[in-house]
Amino acid sequence: MDILQAVVLGIVQGLGEFLPISSTAHLVLAPYFFGWEDPGLAFDVALHAGTLVAVLGYFWKDWVDIVKAAVNHLGLKFQFESRNHLDVYSSNLLWLLAIATIPGALAGYFLEDYAEGVFRHPLVIAFSLSFVGLLLYAADKFLKHKKEVKDMTVRDSIIIGIAQAIAIIPGVSRSGATMTAGLWAGLSREGAARFSFLMSTPIILGAVLAQFSDFFNGKFETVPLVVGVLTSAISGYLAIAFLLRFLQKYGFAIFVWYRIFLALVILAVYFTS
Repeated sequence: MDILQAVVLGIVQGLGEFLPISSTAHLVLAPYFFGWEDPGLAFDVALHAGTLVAVLGYFWKDWVDIVKAAVNHLGLKFQFESRNHLDVYSSNLLWLLAIATIPGALAGYFLEDYAEGVFRHPLVIAFSLSFVGLLLYAADKFLKHKKEVKDMTVRDSIIIGIAQAIAIIPGVSRSGATMTAGLWAGLSREGAARFSFLMSTPIILGAVLAQFSDFFNGKFETVPLVVGVLTSAISGYLAIAFLLRFLQKYGFAIFVWYRIFLALVILAVYFTS
C-alpha cells in the first residue's frame, strides 16, 4: 500500500463514518473502482481507531457532562457545570445510550460473517444506499422535529438502536440509519445527529476491541498505517463539526441525492463490467 491509498481510504473512513453516506460501502467500493488490493483487517482496525479518536476528541466534554448527570442522579453529587452549548444533558442519557448500543452489538456478534460476505454484494449496497436515502428524505421532509436529546425516551433509544443494528449491511450507513430513526422519533436534525455521534463512541470502541487481535496478526506497513489513522481521525473530526453546523441551517437532501447518485453509479458499473 502506498501513501496516497492510505490517505484516500482514511478520508473515506473519516467522512463516511459520520456523514450519512456509509463508510463501509465506500471502503468496499474504493478498491473495486480503483483496482486496489484489499488493505486487510489490520488497516481496517486502524481506520476505525482513527474515527474513535475523532469522536472522543470532539465529544469528550459532553461525555463528562453525561457521566456527571448520571452519577448525580444516583445521589453522588458532583459540582455540575455544563460545558456544551445545549442545556444540561438529562440524567438518564447514559442509560439510553447503553440501551441503544445493545442491538448493534448483538448484530455485530451474530451477523459478522454475513457482513463480511453476502451483504457486500454491489447490488445489496446499491439498494441499501437508495432505500435508506429515501427513508431519510421522507423523515427530513415531512415529519416535525421538535425534540432534543434531553427529551428522549427509552422507546426512542430502542428504535435508534435497532436502526444501528440494521446498519451492519453495507450501504445502510450507521450514521444514516440512526439519524433517520432519530428524525422519525421526532428529534431535531441536530439532535438526531448528536445522539448518533454519541452512540457511535461505544459501538466503534467495541468494533476496535473485537478486531484488536487481527491488528497484531495482520501484515501492514507502518508509515501508510499511521497516515491512514491520522487522516481518518482528522477527516472524521471535521465531518462531525461540519454536519452539526450544516444541519442548523439545512437538511439532509444533499446526502440523499448523493446516495442515490452513488447507487446508480454502482448499478451502471456492475451491469456494464
